[in-house]
Amino acid sequence: MGSVTTLTPAQSPMPYKILVNRELCASNAECVSLAPEVFGLDDEELCIVLDPEGAKDKRILLAARGCPVDAITLIADHGEQVWP
Repeated sequence: MGSVTTLTPAQSPMPYKILVNRELCASNAECVSLAPEVFGLDDEELCIVLDPEGAKDKRILLAARGCPVDAITLIADHGEQVWP
């Protein structure tokens, strides 16, 4: 018999859909400092998603929670809004 591996949410790729409200973004770059592989700032110094799979879900959630103006929304793969 073969073995079956079940991925937990922390192991699954891209557990969140990441939405950035650029009108709310205040260029604080907390998201960049907490998850630089996922978030960056563009030429206007506003948040952009560089790689939605660049970090584990816990790190992405930490970065979203670090945004002082809640400009980052996380949606779980089953459609539930996780943050804010």
